[in-house]
Amino acid sequence: MARTKTGMPWLRARMKELGYVSLEEVAQQIGVNRGNLYRYFTMENRPSIALLPAICRTLEASYEEVLKALKCK
Repeated sequence: MARTKTGMPWLRARMKELGYVSLEEVAQQIGVNRGNLYRYFTMENRPSIALLPAICRTLEASYEEVLKALKCK
């Protein structure tokens, strides 16, 4: 189940569920560049707290789901 994954596998599963076809598309909806989005979900960098609402809204996920996917929780 997609909810138990973390990192890029979680992001790719959410993208598929929501009909997104590219990281670029998701990044634009969130308001970040594709490279930053990739780095967040490969755990190279963490997004700022200010980005969490946009990430949650775009990926239609709760804060808890996103934080777990980012291995922040």
